Amino acid sequence: MKHIILSSALVALLAFSGCSTKDPVIDETENNGAATPTEEVSPVETEVVAAEEVVIDEGNAAADANEKSMSGIEKELLSIYFGFDQFSVTTEMNDKLTQDAKLANSVAGDFMIKLEGNCDEWGSDEYNYALGLKRANSVKSALVTEGVDAGRITMVSYGESNPVCSDKTQECWAQNRRVDFKLLP
Repeated sequence: MKHIILSSALVALLAFSGCSTKDPVIDETENNGAATPTEEVSPVETEVVAAEEVVIDEGNAAADANEKSMSGIEKELLSIYFGFDQFSVTTEMNDKLTQDAKLANSVAGDFMIKLEGNCDEWGSDEYNYALGLKRANSVKSALVTEGVDAGRITMVSYGESNPVCSDKTQECWAQNRRVDFKLLP
């Protein structure tokens, strides 16, 4: 009963005190160049530009062409696949790697190369990240042997987090054990 009386008294006190009826005072000495409510704001001016006057930035057009050529070259670069729990490049993958090195030295010569190591879902996250990095490093070593400048190559491991196939089959898991090539400007 005491709680009800105390809470009722508190609510009544708050209700009667209410908000102050004083008007706020605006200090007009420090307006920092901002318009005060009594000043008129000038209307916005608009300008119509004819289509003949529009100039396309040639740098952006060149960047778009560069982007298109990068994606076209990336499609030609072949992924390198690995066996279960393996990180050495097999003899079956040597031909693909040689073709990738030729592309990297010719048409992709102006770009940086990012090697993305990937794994299947077997193993712990830490183990798969380390295995993906070992796979990327073995591809980097093979590319350097083929004449690609090591300074143009960066590596990253995605472990099991970047699968291309999510079925629970041997063929699917084999597709996820790979190193992909990405080009960077």
